[in-house]
Amino acid sequence: MTGAATRGLLVALLIATPALLLPGSDAEASQITLLVGFVAAFLTFLEYNSRLPSIVEFRDAPPFNRLRFISLLVTVVVLALIARGQTYPTMLTAGLTSLGTILGNAIDFPYSPVRLVVLMLPADAAPETVSLVRTAAGLAYLTSLVALTAFVVLVRVMGWPARRGAFNVWVNLPLFDPTAGGDVLVRLQRDSRFNIALGFLLPFVIPAVVKAAADLVDPISLSNSQTMIWTISAWAFLPASMIMRGIAMGRVAEMIQDKRRRAYADAHLQAA
Repeated sequence: MTGAATRGLLVALLIATPALLLPGSDAEASQITLLVGFVAAFLTFLEYNSRLPSIVEFRDAPPFNRLRFISLLVTVVVLALIARGQTYPTMLTAGLTSLGTILGNAIDFPYSPVRLVVLMLPADAAPETVSLVRTAAGLAYLTSLVALTAFVVLVRVMGWPARRGAFNVWVNLPLFDPTAGGDVLVRLQRDSRFNIALGFLLPFVIPAVVKAAADLVDPISLSNSQTMIWTISAWAFLPASMIMRGIAMGRVAEMIQDKRRRAYADAHLQAA
């Protein structure tokens, strides 16, 4: 219960971080942030306090979810500090802004994900807004790449999740139904490839969808600091999370395949 409560508080803190760091948050936005944070904390507490699986995948296979949470938290905190530095500059915010500017300019080439994010902005967007969005996109993209690289090392070098003992597919993949039909191994491999492919495409698809939807509905105003923080964070976090999920499911498929191979070898030895 203590661990579940701690996780709930951390999730609420993550949601409240932009409102806490940014100056001049209005009362209505603060109330919405408080409500969303409370609901997210309550749902997280229920999930981790339950013995049965619900919707959170790889719940008992740390540090998968911890790595994703830290990645999102770092992204939100860094973007909030950059946005705060536009009004109250410090050495920290200036350093982060300089780093983000370098990264954003380096990645901002034709057809790159950062260029597509910049093109989401209206044609009459202020140059300061364009520069801020480019800077935020560069830092968010770097954070997601670092988290993805760390997970690949965790899987390929440190042997996640086998190093922690037995892996319970039912608990860690509650949304995956092994009785739905077909070979479980084939389905896991197919889902793994689909998630990885979707993760690679999302940084390009999300800006295009937002730009196309702007003709039908009111476009997202990235000039608002909190909107910019959550939009850029989601743009960077969701693709990396999908790729990590695909790699994790591929790793589970490899473990099942290895176990089958050993079982077939043992059966062949016994028959001989």
